[in-house]
Amino acid sequence: IYHPGMRRGITRGLRAMIRRRSAIEPAIGHMKTNGRLDRNWLKGALGDAIHAVLCGAGYNLRMILRRLTLFYVLMLSLSFSMPPRMFLS
Repeated sequence: IYHPGMRRGITRGLRAMIRRRSAIEPAIGHMKTNGRLDRNWLKGALGDAIHAVLCGAGYNLRMILRRLTLFYVLMLSLSFSMPPRMFLS
């Protein structure tokens, strides 16, 4: 078992892999708690793969919806803050 605090026996490639894992683990933890990645009801290795892909797709859709919502709110706030004569021209 390798962890970030170890000094001996860790090559440059292994150190890069540990950094990458450390960067990904918060996203996986977030998906587990908020993304309904609790229990896999699909059978077998294929079911595990399908479940992971569906959870990732759900995570991506939530990010897209969040940005679309922010864009919509920004457009609404800009449309109400403009003077009326700009809409007439």
